[in-house]
Amino acid sequence: MEALKGRSIQGTGNTEEAWASSTLLRDLPETDLAGLLGDSARLVVVAPHPDDEVLGCGGLIAAAIHSGLQVLVVSLTDGEAAYACDPAWPPQRLAPIRRSELLNAVRALGGGTDNIAHVGIADGHIAVCIERAIDALAQVRRRDTVLVTWAKDGHPDHEAAAQAAQQVCARVGARLIQYPIWCWHWADPERADFLSNRARRFLLSASVQARKRAALLAFATQIGTSVPRPASPILPPHVLARFQRPYEVYLT
Repeated sequence: MEALKGRSIQGTGNTEEAWASSTLLRDLPETDLAGLLGDSARLVVVAPHPDDEVLGCGGLIAAAIHSGLQVLVVSLTDGEAAYACDPAWPPQRLAPIRRSELLNAVRALGGGTDNIAHVGIADGHIAVCIERAIDALAQVRRRDTVLVTWAKDGHPDHEAAAQAAQQVCARVGARLIQYPIWCWHWADPERADFLSNRARRFLLSASVQARKRAALLAFATQIGTSVPRPASPILPPHVLARFQRPYEVYLT
């Protein structure tokens, strides 16, 4: 976690119980698939690391695929530096496994290999490779809706991914929507800036919730069910709980 900037993402962070009692979160207006995607020709989900797309958008991805909309997940890095200090998980071993986990997760959501584009930027280096990230989004067109991590999420890769997506969408006129990941950890549940008048709650049907749960389980190295188990999994139960709600939050 030492690569994170601007925010403290140490310790356990906010409990899900704290967010459940947040009046800001509880009072968010609701939206649906049409409200988020309108007449989009395609949904493009930009993920700094494999798992961000499912954590933040797994339900929407599953619903979009079920509706027949074309979906593309652009995985900017392979997340290979997640356990840089764990000798059991050196980057060269972790990278291909995380690619495989992403494919299994997308399959759980109803997609497959055609729904994934791997860019291969070094984990933790999106900011210094911002032009490469922008080039990876060169196929974005005006009628696409692009989802990306929140521009103030607190993780440098998340923020750089947002910067790249913002530049591309501004250039071609595509719609941009952001999704929060790490701010659930550090933001004050009663004064969270990201839960502003542009935040919306997207309700997940029971079937979509089931698909998202299955997709989350695909990330064995991150939730700690892999063999060997990482010494400190990135997504222990208290973190995973923030992404197992019957809804997702989008910043429109």
